[in-house]
Amino acid sequence: MELAVIAESLTPVSTNPEPNPFVSSSFGQEILPTHTFTNAPEVEVLIIPGGFGTRNKVSMAPVESYIQSVFFNLKYVITICTGSAILAGMSLLDNRRATTNKCTWSLVTPLGPKVKWVRKARWVVDDTPGVTPVWSSSGVSAGIDVTFAFIQMLYGAGTAESVANVMEYERHLDDKWDPFADVWGVTGDLD
Repeated sequence: MELAVIAESLTPVSTNPEPNPFVSSSFGQEILPTHTFTNAPEVEVLIIPGGFGTRNKVSMAPVESYIQSVFFNLKYVITICTGSAILAGMSLLDNRRATTNKCTWSLVTPLGPKVKWVRKARWVVDDTPGVTPVWSSSGVSAGIDVTFAFIQMLYGAGTAESVANVMEYERHLDDKWDPFADVWGVTGDLD
């Protein structure tokens, strides 16, 4: 497996959030892309992170254009946190099951009125026949859990457990239970 970090340019991408009411810190890091949208290698698995930077429609236009150009040829898509908002806003999750960060539930879910949003899920696997399978996670830490579930699906439970043990990470194994649905009041019968 090879990792490609793909962005609009090879300029380092900051993880510092734009000013917002949730985070007042300027602490962050920069990620150095390995490829641009125009010279990216063929990818089989596309991981789409969320975050405050995804809310700027102007800066997201090239990202959405790239996603649109590769989506239907991918083997899998994994969204982390509000990464599902990107696909929902592009109508790529219409009539499909997905979840998102519970803290931002009321901001994200209106972007995809045709999405079958799953409220209590830690992560959701939608493998609707005939379209690219999408694995969506709840918050940031749930992104770790969906990644382990994905590793387990591809390489087996032993490999996933071994990697988790090396990381000293205790996995959440129940995809249907996200305690943060209760914390943030994301309840109801829409699942």
